[in-house]
Amino acid sequence: MGQRPAFDEIMGHGDATAPRPDLAALGRWLETTPDAELRRRQQAAETTFRQLGITFAVYGDNDAGERIIPFDIVPRVFLHDEWARLSEGLVQRVDAINAFLDDIYGARRILAEGVLPADLIFGNPQFRPEIAGIRPPHGVWAHICGIDLVRTGPDDFFVLEDNARTPSGVSYMLENREAMLRLCPELFREFRVAAVDSYPDRLLETMQSVAPHGAGQNPVCVVLTPGHYNSAYYEHSFLADTMGVELVEAADLVVDDDIVWMRTIAGRVKVDVIYRRIDDDYLDPLVFRPDSTLGVPGLIAAYAAGNVAIMNAPGNGIADDKAIYSYMPEIVKFYSGGAPKLPNVETWRCREPQSLQYVLDHLDEVVVKLVDGSGGYGMLVGPTASRQEIEDFRAALIAEPHRYIAQPTLALSTVPTLVDSGLSPRHVDFRPFVLSGSKGVQVVPGGLTRVALKEGSLVVNSSQGGGTKDSFVLMADQARSMGAGTMTQTMGGMTQTLGGGA
Repeated sequence: MGQRPAFDEIMGHGDATAPRPDLAALGRWLETTPDAELRRRQQAAETTFRQLGITFAVYGDNDAGERIIPFDIVPRVFLHDEWARLSEGLVQRVDAINAFLDDIYGARRILAEGVLPADLIFGNPQFRPEIAGIRPPHGVWAHICGIDLVRTGPDDFFVLEDNARTPSGVSYMLENREAMLRLCPELFREFRVAAVDSYPDRLLETMQSVAPHGAGQNPVCVVLTPGHYNSAYYEHSFLADTMGVELVEAADLVVDDDIVWMRTIAGRVKVDVIYRRIDDDYLDPLVFRPDSTLGVPGLIAAYAAGNVAIMNAPGNGIADDKAIYSYMPEIVKFYSGGAPKLPNVETWRCREPQSLQYVLDHLDEVVVKLVDGSGGYGMLVGPTASRQEIEDFRAALIAEPHRYIAQPTLALSTVPTLVDSGLSPRHVDFRPFVLSGSKGVQVVPGGLTRVALKEGSLVVNSSQGGGTKDSFVLMADQARSMGAGTMTQTMGGMTQTLGGGA
C-alpha cells in the first residue's frame, strides 16, 4: 500500500480539508462542538457503562480486573448506498456459510468435487465428527454471524474474518446507540439513522423460527451462559433480559428421554431453543470434554433427536477457521454459483510450501495469524514488530506452518477519534451482525465499530486496548433537518427514528 495516507471515512483521501459532501453536517458538528464538550459527553457515556456493569475481563491478566471498553463519541457513518452493497454481500456470504456447514456434516459435495482438500476439514480441531449426520432444525447452522470487515477506500470493503460460533459485541452496538441518542441528539436531527434497537426482537423471532417442528405457537427459548465469570456475561444477561427469556446455566437444565427441561420453582418446563454462549468443548460432557461442568449432559442426544435447536449449531467453529477463510471465495462460488460480492483480504496459506517461503521472506511486511486464533492474540504485525518478535514467529512458522496464515498489511480506513491531543484519525474495523432463521437472512442496520486507540495501530481488539464507536447507517432519502417522517423519539427508549429499519 506504500506510504499513501489511509482513506478517512469523513474527510476522504489524502490532504482533504473538507468532509465528504454527504457528511458535511458531521464535519460541521465536529468543528463547532468544543473539545471540552465532546470530552464531557464521552466521559458521561463511559460512566453510564461502568454503572450498568458493561465490562469485560482479559483472560490471563490477573491484575486487570473488570474494565469497560473505551467509547468514542464520534460516530462512524455508512451511506445508504454503501450499506445496500454491503448487505447484499453479507447475505450471500452467510448463505454460503450455512450451505458449507450443512454440506461438510452431510453429503460433503465440496470435498468430493475437490474444491477443498479433505485434510483441511478432517484434520481441523474445530471439525466435530460427533455432529456428522445431524441436521439442525430447519437446516440452519449459523443463526448469528459477526462478519468482520475492513475498508481501504470509498468502495473497497474486504472480509477480514468470519465469526460463526458465538460472536459477541452486539450489546455494545445497542448501548453505544443509547448513549449517542442521549448525549448527541442533534446528530439524529441532522441524519436519518436506521434503528438498531429492534435487534433483541429480531433475535427472538429468529430463535422462535428455528424451534423444532411440533414446538407449538410459543416455543420456550433460553440463553445458556457459562456464568458471571465469563468475559461476555453482561451481554448474555442483557440479551436474555431484553428478549424476555430466561438466562440459564447448566445446573438449570436437565435432559430426560432426549428432551431438555428447565428447572423452575413451578416445576420443569420443556425447552425448545437454546442460544448457547458456551464453546463446543464444554457443551455436553457426554460427547465433548468429560470434565466440563459448564455443559448439559445429554444435550447433543436431544439435539440429534430433533427435540431442541441450538444457536449457533455445534460444529460451526470450522467456519471460523482462518485456513477455511482463505478458501471462502471458492466456497461462496461453489454454493451460490456467482463470484463473491465481498472479497477476502489476500491470504497466504503457510501450509503450502511456496506461500510459506514468501511469508518467511516478508515477515517484516505482513500480518501473521493463528488459524484458530482470536482476540488479537497469536498474531504478528510485521511492520510494528521487534526483531525478536519476528524471529520468534519465524521459528514458530517453520515448526508448525499449518497453524498459520498471513495477509498483507492493509491501510485500514480511519475515522476521527477523540484522544488526549484532540481529534485525530484512528484505524477502524467493523462487525455487522447477520441473523439467519427459517424465514431467511437479515442484516441488522448497524454493527460494532472497533477503533485502535493507539496512533498508527491496526489492532482494534478490546483485549488489546481498542475502543468502540456507534455505527450510523443512513436511510434512503436522507434528510438534513427534522421534517415530516423524520422525527426522532424521546431519549427514554432505544428507538432512534420513526420508520427506521433495515
